[in-house]
Amino acid sequence: MPQNPPTTTSDGRVTRSDLDPAVAARLRRDDAGLVAAIVQQHDTREVLMLGWMDDEALHRTLTTGRVTFWSRSRREYWRKGDTSGHVQHVRGVALDCDGDALLVTVDQVGAACHTGTRTCFEAGGPLPVTTTPVTTATPGTVEPSLPTVGDDTATLRGAQP
Repeated sequence: MPQNPPTTTSDGRVTRSDLDPAVAARLRRDDAGLVAAIVQQHDTREVLMLGWMDDEALHRTLTTGRVTFWSRSRREYWRKGDTSGHVQHVRGVALDCDGDALLVTVDQVGAACHTGTRTCFEAGGPLPVTTTPVTTATPGTVEPSLPTVGDDTATLRGAQP
């Protein structure tokens, strides 16, 4: 039973939650009062999706063992899996160093994405990335390289014997 009866705004969000005040004080919310929640499979570390939580959604997630989000499009709370059966069982919740993102580790049952794919990032797909070679050499030194085919020495070129 809630310690404080929840009050709601016109859009249905709870304005007073039973979230531990010490936890609530550590959150850095956006202008809508929400914190990003990254959802990750607990054993494989696969990133499944991103959702949004307010204090009440986080409170429900921490106390029920099931992930609850605030739906920005439907403007209501939704517990992952209630309609699809693709449930997220909470294994842990961590807050990042800035307090503006949560990492929710779960045991995902079925697809995490509403499109039916395992992850929302699988459904969205990769974007083109331009990469730059990374060098670990200290300026002014010669970077050792591996021997080439036909090299009859065991020492690395550029390395001191």
